[in-house]
Amino acid sequence: MEETEDSKTNRKCTTKTRSCRGRTEPHQHQNQLQHNSFHNGFCYPALLPLPPPISLQLPAVPPLPQNHNFGSKYHFKKPSWKQKKPPRATSSNTQVPVFTVSQATEGLQNQTILPIREADERGSMAATPRVLVAARRPDSGGLDGQVIPLLANHFLVRLDSSQQILHYNVEISPSPSKEVARMIKRKLVEDNSVVLRGAVPAFDGRKNLYSPVEFQNDKLEFFVSLPIPTANSLLPLGETSDMPEKHQQLKLFQVTIKLVSKLDGRELSSYLSKDGEDWVPIPQDYLHALDVVLRESPTEKCIPVGRSLYSSSMGGIKDIGGGAVGFRGFFQSLRPTQQGLALNVDFSVTAFHESIGIIAYLQKRLEFLRDLSQRKTTGLVGEEKKEVEKALKNIRVFVCHRRTDQRYRVHSLTEEATENLWFKDRDGKNLRLVDYFKDNYNHDIQFRNLPCLQISRSKPCYLPMELCVICEGQKFLGKLSDDQTARILKMGCQRPRERKAIINGVIGGPVGPTSGDHEREFNLHVSREMTKLNGRVLKPPKLKLGDGGHVRDLIPSRHDRQWNLLDSHVFEGTRIESWALISFGGNPDQKSSIPRFINQLSQRCAQLGIFLNKNMIVRPQFESFQVLNNVSLLESKLKKIQRAASNNLQLLMCIMERKHKGYADLKRIAETSVGVVSQCCLYPNLGKLGSQFLANLALKINAKVGGCTVALYNSLPSQIPRLFGPDEPAIFMGADVTHPHPLDDFSPSVAAVVGSMNWPASNKYVSRMRSQTHRQEIIQELGAMVGELLDDFYQEVTKLPKRIIFFRDGFFNENIPPGTVVDTVITHPKEFDFYLCSHWGMKGTSRPTHYHVLWDENQFTSDELQNLVHNLCYTFVRCTKPVSLVPPAYYAHLAAYRGRLYLERSDSEAFARTEAILSRAAPPRATPLPKLITFLHRYVVGLESPSMQLARRKAGIIGVDKESKGLVKAPKAIGR
Repeated sequence: MEETEDSKTNRKCTTKTRSCRGRTEPHQHQNQLQHNSFHNGFCYPALLPLPPPISLQLPAVPPLPQNHNFGSKYHFKKPSWKQKKPPRATSSNTQVPVFTVSQATEGLQNQTILPIREADERGSMAATPRVLVAARRPDSGGLDGQVIPLLANHFLVRLDSSQQILHYNVEISPSPSKEVARMIKRKLVEDNSVVLRGAVPAFDGRKNLYSPVEFQNDKLEFFVSLPIPTANSLLPLGETSDMPEKHQQLKLFQVTIKLVSKLDGRELSSYLSKDGEDWVPIPQDYLHALDVVLRESPTEKCIPVGRSLYSSSMGGIKDIGGGAVGFRGFFQSLRPTQQGLALNVDFSVTAFHESIGIIAYLQKRLEFLRDLSQRKTTGLVGEEKKEVEKALKNIRVFVCHRRTDQRYRVHSLTEEATENLWFKDRDGKNLRLVDYFKDNYNHDIQFRNLPCLQISRSKPCYLPMELCVICEGQKFLGKLSDDQTARILKMGCQRPRERKAIINGVIGGPVGPTSGDHEREFNLHVSREMTKLNGRVLKPPKLKLGDGGHVRDLIPSRHDRQWNLLDSHVFEGTRIESWALISFGGNPDQKSSIPRFINQLSQRCAQLGIFLNKNMIVRPQFESFQVLNNVSLLESKLKKIQRAASNNLQLLMCIMERKHKGYADLKRIAETSVGVVSQCCLYPNLGKLGSQFLANLALKINAKVGGCTVALYNSLPSQIPRLFGPDEPAIFMGADVTHPHPLDDFSPSVAAVVGSMNWPASNKYVSRMRSQTHRQEIIQELGAMVGELLDDFYQEVTKLPKRIIFFRDGFFNENIPPGTVVDTVITHPKEFDFYLCSHWGMKGTSRPTHYHVLWDENQFTSDELQNLVHNLCYTFVRCTKPVSLVPPAYYAHLAAYRGRLYLERSDSEAFARTEAILSRAAPPRATPLPKLITFLHRYVVGLESPSMQLARRKAGIIGVDKESKGLVKAPKAIGR
């Protein structure tokens, strides 16, 4: 069987005692592709910029949450481990919320403890070991697997250790944007060569300036004038008080430069050498300075977006529809590796706003305005105006009715239509806007019933839409449609040899990191050749499937490591006796296909060892597609079905005419208000009921109601007996945070933590979710969620885990065989990390995941940990192939995404509530997640055992009230 693995682009993977950590950019990179490739001996693993090896402080367990949360506990079967007070699963020196630990601390052999001087009660100073650095590599690397030659997109950087770098702090007043700050720096350097002693410094666009020579004085002050209009100089139509084509007004900036430090390259050289002390932290200041130096020239010539840079010179611009175009670019990051300092360069693609007129842009962007050019006499009403304002907000534009270099940012739309707008001229005389443009520019405003663009926050300043053009080079911040995403993916989908040629073109090209003078200025030499190294291909694990009540073993032997279930069952199939179906939209022919669909799905389930009752508990409900637009009506429809089923539904199948934004409402209502797990599919897919589609659907349903697709034939205790025992359980945890849309400055982020609940199979997971501060990446209530998961684990296994393996999710990069692992040459010179490509890349170039161990009391060897992570990747419940990311981290991502759906609303009230706020004194308070009134935290990643389901239904229990911690019983049946 083949099933496309769920798309996951902006990932961050961190193991926190097992922390998987590798990170390109924060989540704004959701539309970028940063693939690296392996094929026929070529390997381009993306080295994601690791965070500096900052000291890891052990925090106290945070208090229980005050806001609502997802998840419930069993309160009707087993007492909590907290009541029995068994031995704790963690050492007294560490906290479960932060690190992966073993029950007994047998010595921190792989960690370094840095002493911190603290004053004791008597005032004397004592060294207190509290600050920790990341785990060190336990050996010289793994040995398991067949060795293969590879090529990595790392370019060795040689530095002169005697080269001193002068670090200066830059203060600019008034504070400019990064783009203007770079303009100021360019002009300052051009005009003050003598004072700067001929230096060509590198600037990060904020406050940091780096020079290879010392300036004349430690403190310098300059005044720089640039032709930038001030807010006070703008007139109501965006013009300046002096005509810009004749007398461009200058804006004055005061620049203060102060020497901060003198950075020595010998510290970095010592750290990179094999003779360097293990406990010495990496000299981050010098490394950051070099990173800024190598980005200076590309930043001047390209459009920077996060860690990537984009240019129209890299293969042109491609229209991806909807007012967006795809730009090609590259990602670069300087990394310490075992071979020395290396520059990781990779190819990337992202979406930008198309540089066209506003009218044409709206026609492409919004479906309801496709005929805008034919409806000049009609205006915008209700939701239409809100959608237009949402699409245009913060976009920079220029005008085409006069010659000017001015650029404006759209703040909002005017309340009145263009034909009703008046303004005062320089002499205070009231003028009608449409008359002004006719008299001064001989232009008749055509779209008089549309509002104007408001380009100032503080005072009226209007621009007619038809006279405005979108500036080039603005990253598309809206949510890409499925078609746009597919086109972007296709742009970034290159075979390894093509990708290799693109990357080599960047490293030596006119816009790449070696294109300017800074390499020579700072005595650096960047190799133009990729790094050659060896990798190892790990053997696939033996898997355990079902076969009519018997266990069948299987070793995936195909080149892509996929397997099928043609002659076997899922390892653990469920019985779905009570289920219902609701349809939204669809034509008569589509609706008539429902009985055939139910019959074929039931048959396919049976072939897989899953029982799906052919007779639904209530008749199929056929509703209008418009019901998905009405939240309250949708909720009443779903609750009516639940009541008709005597509040005993195991599954609600939802068939939709097409994709709709009401999907998020449906999921939230079903799982937090009604209390039933749902499975959605589209009518177009029902017209092609192939075995593959039905099998994929059956696997998802089975997982959601507590089944299991596959298990490892050899249990973890038999694989690593040194660490795992049958009676010494371990729990695998994963964590992730999802953030709101880039234009959303209001909605909270959602954090999720999952944990395995069975041993020794460790393939069923429970989830916990919390809303938290807007765009907060640190999980604020990690301790509380982990505590709940440990409570659940104790109730399932009857003892606490001896070991906790914790994965923190976040990104990646590439076509080598599945199971390829790299832990030499391009990995960290001292810390415990490795690259693992556990999956087969079906398109483009495969992308390996970077795992980085932050803390390890279990004392894993390289082979033990690499094989463990690799084998776990075969146990993902949604497909019959290994996945690219270890399942605990993958499930955490899915759970966090589901939590975000719970917060999304498609109605107008939600739009008004979550409309972007451009400035605020403090982050908004996190909106609490809705209470989950059922055991659906198990369904999110596929766990509630059939026996537990049966016990719950027999008891009439549909969930747990989290505030009172009391059981919620099903009401009496209200009829069918």
